Amino acid sequence: MAVTLTGAPTPVRRPVRDRHHRGAGRWVVLALVTAGALVMLVPFAFMLLNAFKSPGDYSSAGPLSWPSEFYTKGLRTYWNEVNFPLKLWNSALIAGSVAVLGVLVSLLNAYALGIGRVRGRLWIVGLFLLANMLPQEALIYPLYYVAKEVGLYNTRLAVIIIFTVIQSAFGTYLLASVLGTFPRSLLEAAALDGAGKWTVLWRVVFPNLRPTLAVLLIFFFIWTWNEFLIPLVMLIDNQTQTIPVALASLQGDRLMDAPTTNAGALISLVPAILFFLIFQRTLARGITAGAEK
Repeated sequence: MAVTLTGAPTPVRRPVRDRHHRGAGRWVVLALVTAGALVMLVPFAFMLLNAFKSPGDYSSAGPLSWPSEFYTKGLRTYWNEVNFPLKLWNSALIAGSVAVLGVLVSLLNAYALGIGRVRGRLWIVGLFLLANMLPQEALIYPLYYVAKEVGLYNTRLAVIIIFTVIQSAFGTYLLASVLGTFPRSLLEAAALDGAGKWTVLWRVVFPNLRPTLAVLLIFFFIWTWNEFLIPLVMLIDNQTQTIPVALASLQGDRLMDAPTTNAGALISLVPAILFFLIFQRTLARGITAGAEK
């Protein structure tokens, strides 16, 4: 630190390092990440390539060849045969409802476990973790039997209830761990101001957990959107089926139209990509919120 004629110290300016002049290690890491991203995009490139290829061209030249013509009949066939707008509405309704309800149930459960300090908290959180680890194949028959008994089989409500419970098991485990370390000073200050439990939840806890809840909402939506086994068993009517189930219906017992299947997969992927792009900034803020003080 330098000293001026008046005796006041002046800070010494350090040279600002240009962000474009990085070390060799950072460039190696960047190159590896770029190569990994390109490798992950290879299946999507094949899907895009074969979505606009005719069945004859696919059979004669194979899946790696360039299409000889711009074939769009596969897109039209998938759109009309599976009634894609209806399947899109079913998937959006189920995934959106599960995302909102799953986050709400997770928040209420975690508030009771993390801040309410109920007796046997660690055992209950461990049960939620264990429930989250159970495979869906082990749950499918009991869920099918209960849905038939209560009259909810082949309804969207049954799938919404099932996935709300499944997703909230993970959300409860995560949020309970976060709320277990919630600053007690904020809770004590709210109690001194006369705030009740519901006021503390919505005025103190919820604003601080908003970034984490936004991340859970996005993950719950995407996870439910891609679910296949339970909707396949629970939804047998064309009016209630989701996009993954409709896509699987294109595969016959002895014949599979690969271009139409690729075209259907391409169309089905577009809504999920748009959802991710819309909420990408929200996801990034939620992930990095824990690193900010």
